[in-house]
Amino acid sequence: MEEKSFSRQQQRMYDESYIRAKEDMISKLPDSLLSQILSHLPTKDTVRTSVLSHKWKSVWLLVPNLDLSSSEFPDYTAFASFIDKLLAFSREENSVLYKLNLSLQKDVNDQSCVTRWIDSVANPKLNHLDVECTLANRIFLEAIPQSLYTECDTLVYLRLHRVSLGELNSVSLPCLKTMRLEHNVYASDASLESLISSCPVLEDLSVVRMVPDNVRVVRVRSQSLTSFHVDYLLGDGDDFVEDLEREGSGVLIDAPRLEYLKFDDDLSDSKVITNPVSLEKVNLAYVFGEHDFTDVVDLPKRNMVRSFFNSISGVKEMKLSSHTMEFLDNNREYMSYDPLPQFCNVSTLKVAFHVSNLDMMPTLLESFPNLKSLVLKLDHYDPSREEEAVDLRLSPVPQCLLSSLESVKIKRFNRGPFNMEVAGYFLENSQVLKKLVLDFKCSAFEQGFYMLRDLLALPRRSSSCQVLLC
Repeated sequence: MEEKSFSRQQQRMYDESYIRAKEDMISKLPDSLLSQILSHLPTKDTVRTSVLSHKWKSVWLLVPNLDLSSSEFPDYTAFASFIDKLLAFSREENSVLYKLNLSLQKDVNDQSCVTRWIDSVANPKLNHLDVECTLANRIFLEAIPQSLYTECDTLVYLRLHRVSLGELNSVSLPCLKTMRLEHNVYASDASLESLISSCPVLEDLSVVRMVPDNVRVVRVRSQSLTSFHVDYLLGDGDDFVEDLEREGSGVLIDAPRLEYLKFDDDLSDSKVITNPVSLEKVNLAYVFGEHDFTDVVDLPKRNMVRSFFNSISGVKEMKLSSHTMEFLDNNREYMSYDPLPQFCNVSTLKVAFHVSNLDMMPTLLESFPNLKSLVLKLDHYDPSREEEAVDLRLSPVPQCLLSSLESVKIKRFNRGPFNMEVAGYFLENSQVLKKLVLDFKCSAFEQGFYMLRDLLALPRRSSSCQVLLC
């Protein structure tokens, strides 16, 4: 017993000495290497290493990547004190910060710190900056210092959420490729335009606006931009935007290398795209609203809408929301004598309809003569409105169904008679259809079996067409 007990004690001593030796080996590494190792961990885990030993007490402070959130502190005062001490130590040690993610949840009574914090970390080696502020009132937004725009020569990624961007005396962001501007307040139209146009290699831009932001027209002028998303939201507590506020508002895009465009903005009064020579994909989530030329004698608005659709007529892939289709439905009288242009290059179309305006589908598809793939989504489906459905067979068969359409997917499909009519329309009229995919969510095997049986019984114009349930 004594021998065995002694053996176990020896083993324990050996294990402990081995662990200490390994710890000593790691501790002997230079601080610069240790900080690089810690940079691959979440910031809250790097802070925990400070209790390992005296050697580790300050190593985490040299980590070049920081991800800090006020939600992980008992209150905002404690968070602010922590950041101030961290930045003071960094200045003393001449350490360089490459990446900073800063998330602040604060109230109007909390101290203003963001300006001095950003000013402190702005340096020629900063590569990534993400600042997100959540405030009770947008009146008290914190300001971004001028140093961010002039001293960050290697900044590649920038996200600013709910802050104030004042007058820009000078902007020099020669390496910035991705910029996210969300819910901010700007000094003026010219200030926002200057920020965008002063980024010579900018590729990916998103601007999420919120009323009011001191901007009337968002002007995007860039020779390098390839992706742009614009979103326009109502302000805090606002239920509507007065016509006076909308008048003269707009989005102007002059980006000859732009490949992808997404519109989530039906509040701006006008949308203009110039030089769309590279545009390939367009997502029209919210682009025109009910307020747009409901009076058909509004010639300027009609001309603007016509020019907008003409400017995107060369794209290869398009996505239309049910909101956009509702706009077209509300303006059928105008569209009847001034129809959409021919989107001859579009091979893939994703479109969402309300059941009430699905009768527009054949007319819409007439504008896509070379369509190969169609994804159809039924929004706000109401079984009680089945009797309102129209007979799609009364409309002329679009050219794409006769010559090019190879794949159709119908989302939110069910066994109701209206859905079966839509599926039957494509099976009966699509001459080269290879695949009809029905997104059918049902856990009952029997119901799925009967649906498949009914579908297989429908006549098909294309003998090679497969019907798939998923």
